[in-house]
Amino acid sequence: MEILPAIDLKDGVAVRLTKGLMHSAKIYSNEPWVVAKKFEELGSKWLHLVDLNGAFAGEPKNLAQIEKIRNNCDLKLEIGGGIRDEETIKRYIDLGVDRVILGSIALKNPDFVKEMSQKYRVVVGIDAIDGYVAVEGWAEKSNMRATDLAKEFANIGVEAIICTDVGKDGTLSGVNVDFTLEIARASNIDTIASGGVKDLDDIKALLETQEVAGVIVGKAYYEGTLDLKEVFKLI
Repeated sequence: MEILPAIDLKDGVAVRLTKGLMHSAKIYSNEPWVVAKKFEELGSKWLHLVDLNGAFAGEPKNLAQIEKIRNNCDLKLEIGGGIRDEETIKRYIDLGVDRVILGSIALKNPDFVKEMSQKYRVVVGIDAIDGYVAVEGWAEKSNMRATDLAKEFANIGVEAIICTDVGKDGTLSGVNVDFTLEIARASNIDTIASGGVKDLDDIKALLETQEVAGVIVGKAYYEGTLDLKEVFKLI
């Protein structure tokens, strides 16, 4: 199971939100690239990046910081937040990002996701509120069930699905293992858990399923409730 530490970018700094609410942003570092380097030193192979401003604007808004992160670490990078067209994907790939996360566009235009997954390394982000897909930076809840959307991306070349229980994200209330398994079983694609991770017990619970491909770690690291050194020993 892959551990993917997360850096959420807002106005050029590293923050964490609670339940996706922008006004809840808590700043953890004014130098995100330093945080990325620390994750690398702790033993991470991947870094999960989110352009929070981009998620709402529908276009990249933190390119300078992403470039600085790329230039200062050897981590594999994945980026999400406001990626709506191929031009944006190309910009990120040219910047040295390894794979892109398509979220809102996956619901609105699944054919675009299928097309892009033939050209680039694509991950689908499925964020859910009460089991229904959330879009536009989690500001809206759609009428589609998350599991139904997951089924649409089976066998089309998508590299993985990141599933987030929005109600748990940033709350340190424990990861939603059942929701993660529902997505994994509906899609038959490598599924990465996100939202609510608090401590080592969450990591162990996901490991025990033997069906979860990865987990994103955010606030638990920043607030000190999860020691990444211990996590990498376990993995």
